[in-house]
Amino acid sequence: RRTKETRISVDLCLEGGEIRISTGIGFFDHMLTAFAFYGGLGLKIEAEGDLEVDGHHTVEDTGIVFGAALAQALGDKKGIRRVGSCFLPMDESLAFCALDISGRPYLAFDAAFPAEMCGGYASELTEEFFRAVSVSSGITLHLKAEGRNTHHMIEALYKAFARALRDAAALDPRVKGVPSTKGVL
Repeated sequence: RRTKETRISVDLCLEGGEIRISTGIGFFDHMLTAFAFYGGLGLKIEAEGDLEVDGHHTVEDTGIVFGAALAQALGDKKGIRRVGSCFLPMDESLAFCALDISGRPYLAFDAAFPAEMCGGYASELTEEFFRAVSVSSGITLHLKAEGRNTHHMIEALYKAFARALRDAAALDPRVKGVPSTKGVL
C-alpha cells in the first residue's frame, strides 16, 4: 500500500517462518512481533509513515495491509476451523479474543487503557489497528481487556488475537469444504 502518508508491505505465511517487523514505532514493532510469535506466523512488515505527524496513519494502514494479506492467505477458506477464541493473562491484565472468519467484518472492542501512551505508541491506536484488520480481512472480531498496566493490557490483546486466529485458521480434517451451513463465506 502506497499513499501520500504511508508505504507499507506485508509478507505473511500462516505456516510460520521468519519474523521481521519495522514500522518506526518501537512499541508497535514489539506488539506485531509478539503477535506473529504467538500466532505461529511468518511475518515481515516494512512500514514507513508520516511519524512526524503521529503514528495513526502507520498503524491503521499496517492493519489494512495485514488484513488484506490475511484474507489472501486464507484463500477459499475450505477446511478451516473458522472460529477461535482465547483468554490470555499477562500479570494483572486479562485479555479475551473471539473471532469468526466469516466474511462479515465487525469489531467489538472493550478496553479502557489507564495510560494514553506506551513509548511512542498512542494506546487508542490499538482499536484502530484491530478495526482495520477486521474490515480488510472480513473477520468478526471481539476483543476485551482489563487490567491496570496499559502495556500488559495491549500486549495481552495482541497475543490473544494471535492464538484465536491460529486456531480459527487451522485446517480441520473433519471440515469438508467451506465451514458454513450456507456453503459460502
